[in-house]
Amino acid sequence: MAKLSLEDVLKLARLARIDLTEDELDEFTGEFDAILGYIEKLQSVDVSGLEPTIQISGQTNVMRTDEIADYGYTPADLLKGVPSVQDDQIKVRRMVG
Repeated sequence: MAKLSLEDVLKLARLARIDLTEDELDEFTGEFDAILGYIEKLQSVDVSGLEPTIQISGQTNVMRTDEIADYGYTPADLLKGVPSVQDDQIKVRRMVG
């Protein structure tokens, strides 16, 4: 089983820009060792006869067709009550500085 040293955990902490105390170093070293143990267990599982699973519902290409709905209004009708219009679009003040 792969074991991480304190130096490995310190390097990971530096890369993540995390300051760890001595107690946290010991704690994380143990947790990382446990995680690596689980990964080694997963790598030992025989999956040679299995197909990759993309989704489990059985549905394929569930989409509706795009249809233009005519509600009887023109863009000009919809923009009549707007305080400020520019190039057939609602003009607003800049919100982000």
